[in-house]
Amino acid sequence: MAGVLDRIRRAARPPFHTLTPVAARAAYEAAAEVLDLPRTPLPRVQNLQLPGGDGQPRPARLYAASAQPSPGLLYLHGGGFVIGGLETHDSLCRQLALRSGCTVVALDYRLAPEHRFPAAVEDAWAGLQALSANPGAYGLAATPLAVAGDSAGGTLAAVCALLARNHRLPLALQLLITPGTAAQPDTPSHKFFGHGFLLDREAIAWFFDHYIDAAQRHDWRFAPLEADGDGVAPAAFILAECDPLVDEGLAYADHLRAAGVPVQLELVRGMTHDFIKMGRVLKEAGAALDFAAAALRNSFEAGPAPQPHPLPGPLP
Repeated sequence: MAGVLDRIRRAARPPFHTLTPVAARAAYEAAAEVLDLPRTPLPRVQNLQLPGGDGQPRPARLYAASAQPSPGLLYLHGGGFVIGGLETHDSLCRQLALRSGCTVVALDYRLAPEHRFPAAVEDAWAGLQALSANPGAYGLAATPLAVAGDSAGGTLAAVCALLARNHRLPLALQLLITPGTAAQPDTPSHKFFGHGFLLDREAIAWFFDHYIDAAQRHDWRFAPLEADGDGVAPAAFILAECDPLVDEGLAYADHLRAAGVPVQLELVRGMTHDFIKMGRVLKEAGAALDFAAAALRNSFEAGPAPQPHPLPGPLP
């Protein structure tokens, strides 16, 4: 990992926080899969559309390792709610489909600053509802879905699981890869790993400022740690030891455990944020993908966990 960071420094790419959002998106797309595994061929890769939270269709892409219907996974890409899309996470989605056997549907949700909070949340929830309401239309098996994401997408996946709990929509699993979960970037890991470990403090502030007003940051749809975790879907976490977000990822895992939610957690030593997309050079990326695939397979076999008690209505 240290060697990868040194190579990235020598490439001398301008930091995202020095660019406009449009320029940052182009830079991220150009570099996002340089260190990722090659895009593996799959029997079925299909561009499609899902309804967005504003009623307009959103681009999506389906990945399946079989022509037969299989359990579905909604995947929400990372990128600080400002950058990223279907192309930046294509390889990762292919690997999840290949290794788990499920059908992955990646969603191109609306990005900030053109579409500020809660637009991304609304798109993610609308997509999950559409897949759950009519799985056969997308070639999915008629079983409870899973939801997953990395970084900002991990935040959205956690929020989708909370919304699913509130609306009694059963989920097999929430797979959270290096998610953000807290209202403020003020944990010790934000300070200790704030510079030189791929995701710098200035970039985090830049992402947040483009996405959400300061007065909104205790909204649980941005900071899942602010929500009651009781009765949400089982969770699997993949966290990186040298990540500014690691403390809040651990805190959210503990928060769910304290609420009685089944939690699996893989804390990958010596890795930084986004390591799971560096499979060409890091064996730990492949091991993390295997962990994710096993968690997905096991959750689909087990089915949704029963809620511990009837919920009276939407919870905060």
